[in-house]
Amino acid sequence: MSDIPSKDDELAGTEQPFVQHLLELRNRLLYCIYGIALAVAILAVWPGPNGLIDFIAMPIKAHMPPNAKLIAVGVFTPFFVPIKVLGMVGVLAVLPWIMYQMWAFVSPGLYSHEKRFALPLIMFGSLLAYLGIAFVQFFVLDKMFAFIQGFTPASVAATPDIASYVEAILSLYLAFGLAFQVPIVVMLLVRFKLVEIEKLKAFRGYFVVVAFIIAAVVTPPDVISQLALAIPMCILYEVGILGAGWFSRVSRSPDSEEEEAEKSAASADNSNK
Repeated sequence: MSDIPSKDDELAGTEQPFVQHLLELRNRLLYCIYGIALAVAILAVWPGPNGLIDFIAMPIKAHMPPNAKLIAVGVFTPFFVPIKVLGMVGVLAVLPWIMYQMWAFVSPGLYSHEKRFALPLIMFGSLLAYLGIAFVQFFVLDKMFAFIQGFTPASVAATPDIASYVEAILSLYLAFGLAFQVPIVVMLLVRFKLVEIEKLKAFRGYFVVVAFIIAAVVTPPDVISQLALAIPMCILYEVGILGAGWFSRVSRSPDSEEEEAEKSAASADNSNK
């Protein structure tokens, strides 16, 4: 096969030197850093580190004794934990901006029909990540701590360390944010013809087992959080299959449609012969 690009290839002649790619990557990373820094500066003013920590601590404080507070065991914990929370929320606040910079970096190498579905997928992926994190904050943590605190003896004061608490919810945010990307992964697999929809449908039973194994590994050792992760993953898998069928139709390139029409015409001629 010849490496000479076709005259109809819209990307022909658009190649850039390797150094130019590195400079573009550097600029996109700087834009991400600027966006995060701006978000952190705004959040530091309002609602402030204390307000953010009070917000993320609401699920566990609802199941602690009245007037009880989270404790800071480490010497530098009162300083580092607010900074970590500010950085975490800052990244989440500008997640669509970060995803857009990733898309802007790779978009020059995409065809027009690929660009049409790339940006909607990025925005949909950001929305799913936000939904996963909100699901953790407003549902999973409340049910999980209610379950755990139910086993706490009356003679034991449940006063967790704020550092370990922040690390625990950060891991849950990350786990659920990534798990909620299942529809995106399914649609990309189908769109790039790596897997057929019929095979994904046949894989349903196996995916249920995979979802529960992943939930058992990445969540705390309680039944509530494991079910809260595995069940949405199974539902989102079905959403991905439905979305893949629709997305593969609307994002199909004109070239592929012409090729399919030619194949259909050729098969019809052969049958007539």
